[in-house]
Amino acid sequence: MTTVKKRFIAGAVCPRCKATDRIVMYRIDDLDYRECVECGFRDEMRFKPGVREIQTRVNTPQEQVASETQVVRLLNPEAKEKKRREERDQDG
Repeated sequence: MTTVKKRFIAGAVCPRCKATDRIVMYRIDDLDYRECVECGFRDEMRFKPGVREIQTRVNTPQEQVASETQVVRLLNPEAKEKKRREERDQDG
């Protein structure tokens, strides 16, 4: 026989007797249950499906990152001024 590990849930309030910090949670056969040790209330916990994860640079597929990548050309203002001087020198 396997023993079930029960854990108290801090701050939990029993829906039946309204006792605080008397709820334990445990798992049997991949199903989660909660139980009040004060009044004996017990039910299966049903969790809502997970919320869609927000896309970040860490969880974005590499193909998508590559398709959205743009080449940027950095301009050097000093080089532009140097080119103007060279053009003036050639003209003059």
